[in-house]
Amino acid sequence: MNILVIEDNESVCSMLSMFFLKEDFQSTFIHNGTEGYNHLMENKYDMIILDWMLPGLDGITICRKIRENDNSTPIIMLTAKDTESDQVLGLEMGADDFVSKPFSPLALIARIKAVFRRKGNPIESETIIDSSIVKVDKNTREVVVDNLPVTGLTPKEFDLLAFFVQYPKQVFSRDQILQQVWGFQFYGDDRTVDVHIKRLRRKIARENQPFLHTVWGVGYKFDETVVVNED
Repeated sequence: MNILVIEDNESVCSMLSMFFLKEDFQSTFIHNGTEGYNHLMENKYDMIILDWMLPGLDGITICRKIRENDNSTPIIMLTAKDTESDQVLGLEMGADDFVSKPFSPLALIARIKAVFRRKGNPIESETIIDSSIVKVDKNTREVVVDNLPVTGLTPKEFDLLAFFVQYPKQVFSRDQILQQVWGFQFYGDDRTVDVHIKRLRRKIARENQPFLHTVWGVGYKFDETVVVNED
């Protein structure tokens, strides 16, 4: 999938570029509204990510101008404007969805996929996640570690492992893990993440390799290259 991102915050663009690469999304980033719109008039994209507040043309004007000639390309707006009237205006101008700032890149990716599903064009996701040691089959829900099958994983433990293996060495906070594995409507104790990771770590560990590592004061990461002893 080829995505155009019109966003003036270059640090946000850099972060999105990394996550899009992991999803095999091709992406182009433009930091000025007028330049972004002119570029779009000469190029075709599968998805447009559009910031509301931009130098040059603002996002809502770009959205309206796009919809004058194109009713099919999905548009997701990034906005700090979270009032109902602002969102109604954006929808009236043709936006398909909103993501409020600040946001998680993983949350944005989930919204991108959801918009495509609503439009009848689901993004085919990778069904087998295969690192050098751990293999996760999302269709059969089977796990192999160091060529040996792992049994006894609960559904949530499987989802947790599948999530981590997709993003090796990337550190995630408890809140990010809850959003991506438990879902946006989870209201329980974030310590449930600690409990599940501790159980999962014991089930998949090989000798002194727990795979799931604690990053103190931050969260957790999946890393096959670090060998330590962890409870």
